[in-house]
Amino acid sequence: MIRSRQTTGRFTPGQFTPRPRQAPTGRMLLAQARIETLLFLRHGEQQLLSLVIPLGLLVALSLIPLVPLDDPVQSIYPMTVGVALMSAGFTGQAIAVAFDRRYGALKRIGACGVPRHILISGKVLAVGAAVLVQLVVLTVVALLLGWSPSATGALPALLFTVVGVATFTALGLLLGGTLSSELVLALGNTIWFVLMGAAVLTTMDTDIPGPVEGVLGVLPSVALTDGLVDSAAGSFNPAALAVLAAWGVVGGALAVRFFSFTMDDD
Repeated sequence: MIRSRQTTGRFTPGQFTPRPRQAPTGRMLLAQARIETLLFLRHGEQQLLSLVIPLGLLVALSLIPLVPLDDPVQSIYPMTVGVALMSAGFTGQAIAVAFDRRYGALKRIGACGVPRHILISGKVLAVGAAVLVQLVVLTVVALLLGWSPSATGALPALLFTVVGVATFTALGLLLGGTLSSELVLALGNTIWFVLMGAAVLTTMDTDIPGPVEGVLGVLPSVALTDGLVDSAAGSFNPAALAVLAAWGVVGGALAVRFFSFTMDDD
């Protein structure tokens, strides 16, 4: 007679019961930052704005005698770093986010349970990774052009870079996460040209009238550029940092509050 073998319980009851839950915050942030970085580095238009144009400004303004400065590269290099950072954080993210919303990509991310603050933080980290690439390229070219770094300005420059990345990314996400893609495409490029023009003007023109300089000084691009130029000279500009940080706090708070994964409110 064949006996049936009785199997002993090897698993506790309910061990394989599905338990869907949100992934840990750190894991979500790293995953989001990784994919955002890869997407950013693969986008040709964003690389044109964030690296090619600043690199062209650095070479042209340092070599062509158009700037009334004794040693142009000392001021032009930090200015181009500011332009590159602004391009990566503001214009690039605004346009990318707007079209991701238009085609439903962000809606799918939201459906996966990724909170707004994780999405925004992941994009900030992605811009930071892109900025590292920009800094390496621009710094090497600046050194070849005769730029002499100041050791005492390294820490202030790092501080302005970090705050600048966070500020312009938050502003870009605010623009791209609240308006239509067509409007963002027009406004993003227009605002970028205005901000870049203000930064270039304040760096190259040493005879700007006081009232005009005061008005321009409240712009985030000018505050970032002034801070980086002063850092390159070995000094620290707390007023510029305060202006830049204020833009970042306000822009970040509004982005978290009003950012939408879709073009409508559903």
